[in-house]
Amino acid sequence: MPGDDLLGGGDAEQEIDVERARIAHALLAGVRGLPPAEVPDALCRTCVALLPAFSGLSVSMLGESPDMGVVLCASDEVAARLAEIQYTLGEGPCREAVRLRAPVFASNLTRAPDQRRWPLFAAQAAKAGVEAVCSLPLAGGGSPLGTMDLYRETPGPLSTDHLRTALLVADAVTLTVIAHERASPAPDGAVTWLAGAESDREEVHQATGMIMMQLGLSAEEALLRLRARAFAQGLTSTEVARAIIDRSMDLRDD
Repeated sequence: MPGDDLLGGGDAEQEIDVERARIAHALLAGVRGLPPAEVPDALCRTCVALLPAFSGLSVSMLGESPDMGVVLCASDEVAARLAEIQYTLGEGPCREAVRLRAPVFASNLTRAPDQRRWPLFAAQAAKAGVEAVCSLPLAGGGSPLGTMDLYRETPGPLSTDHLRTALLVADAVTLTVIAHERASPAPDGAVTWLAGAESDREEVHQATGMIMMQLGLSAEEALLRLRARAFAQGLTSTEVARAIIDRSMDLRDD
């Protein structure tokens, strides 16, 4: 699992195993027996309870392309906005965590060097009152399934204990997602409790296709145009996609 080298070893191995089991049990107990539609929010609530050192968090899932990730659940509006804005801007810690397949940390987004890593994202995060973030990849079978993204309203590095707990929670979230993918498929093969996230992703796909046809662009250029409009108007990519689909927004007006 990602970050295992940061979890310790030797005399601490047994302690880590006990903590890993406690966290996995808490997550599975938090979603057991719930209707599929209620699972994402329950998952998020349990993660928040396990990670009190953070102000909030979100879990995002990836599609065939890392550009098409969507938010599965978020603890609050700030967490949801931070996750969405990274896909809108095409930069940020979650994008880097997926690319590197490793945890990514920024202890102070208002100062260099973190401010220079993702200048657009850092500016948007600061406006939301966020000063520190970290993104942990959710890896299944070697390929990233998504990310767990956490934020804090105050700057500063994570303590070793807080980092270890965050990594263990990310591992447990990965196992929970995989378990529900296997145990709760819909009749057509889709995972019912991921249906909302899949719907958002399909809306961006559909809107991108419409832009390609209207403006004669490649898929990559069309997605960039959609993101540019979202950023200019302070919207998310999903919000712009819905406006394009219902024809209340037309990028040919640009």
